[in-house]
Amino acid sequence: MTPTTRNPLVRWERASGLPLTVLSIAFLAVYAIPILAPGLPSSVRQACEVANIVIWAVFGLEYVIRLGLSGNRPAFVRTHWFDLLVLVLPLLRPLRALRLITALKVLNRRTQALTRGRLAVYVAATTVLITVVGALAALDAERAAPDSSINTYPEALWWAIVTITTVGYGDYSPVTVEGRLVALTMMIGGIGLIGFVTGSLASWIVERIAADESADDNETTVTRSDLAGLRDEILQLRTELAALRSTSADAQAPPDRE
Repeated sequence: MTPTTRNPLVRWERASGLPLTVLSIAFLAVYAIPILAPGLPSSVRQACEVANIVIWAVFGLEYVIRLGLSGNRPAFVRTHWFDLLVLVLPLLRPLRALRLITALKVLNRRTQALTRGRLAVYVAATTVLITVVGALAALDAERAAPDSSINTYPEALWWAIVTITTVGYGDYSPVTVEGRLVALTMMIGGIGLIGFVTGSLASWIVERIAADESADDNETTVTRSDLAGLRDEILQLRTELAALRSTSADAQAPPDRE
């Protein structure tokens, strides 16, 4: 067992990864259902709300467990301050949509080991997920506002797309505090995704150029090695030919007369 696998925090994160992923998907489902189907019976809506709070509380408990297993709690809090922030802020009613960020972070934890070859798929899936979830959060915040222009999910989805791509046509815009916080989060996320994709593309290009130069250097090294081998063989052949000539000359020389 390696030192990394002996770390209790690492073992916990590996063991809890799949259950938390399932809970995250369930969390998104119970959040989305009442928003997309506002005509649901009150009992179903209450059940979804209770499930939402319970799953969010499980995320909070999981954070406390990781804090206890970290060994260095102050350092853990400093390096995981955002996790704590998105767990505490949703206690305020206008910021409850931030619970969705907790689910997204749990899903993201399961995909951090992706190779570069799967990076494009991961970025595309993350962008789609953030857009869909952001549209849900915006609709949840804006639907009941008197002067809101976002009243249906297609309108919210269109707004989320133009916001995360930093286009911002302005045909739909949030008027509530919660909706504007969602917009701020999506704008920052959009800028981050664009920078991430640009940086990854630049890194990939640099690596390809370096790989090509390394291949050229290897080919040059092989060629020089071959030339050195040929030179040694030629020198050896010259030595052998000189020896044969010397032997032949001695054999053809007339014998000395006394």
